[in-house]
Amino acid sequence: MPKHTIFVCKSCHRSSEERPENPPFDGDFLLDEVNTLCNKNFTSDEIEIQSVACLWACSQGCVVAVSSEEKPTYLFVNLGLEKSAAALVEFMQLYIKSRKGAIAWEKLPELLQSAIFAQIPPVK
Repeated sequence: MPKHTIFVCKSCHRSSEERPENPPFDGDFLLDEVNTLCNKNFTSDEIEIQSVACLWACSQGCVVAVSSEEKPTYLFVNLGLEKSAAALVEFMQLYIKSRKGAIAWEKLPELLQSAIFAQIPPVK
């Protein structure tokens, strides 16, 4: 089974009007929460969490991408710090179980239904 990857933009910030000059940013806090919950719910051969400096959606922060070989990539934006990590874990459970990775919108955790920005087809 190929590994499934969550990319978390660690430079995202949305909890205040102005981004602080120095870390930690909201992306750092979201990354920590995603790491904690994923370590409790998945094995290391199922999932990998990668922090990235920027996902180029700064006006849409916090931003997370989910990807796996031969499955579509999902881009989630405007994630808050509360409950987003739990919703991402719930999504990852669906994504990992799905052979082709296509998750119907109505099956997404409610919090992610308004946060999905793109579903990018897999590279064949």
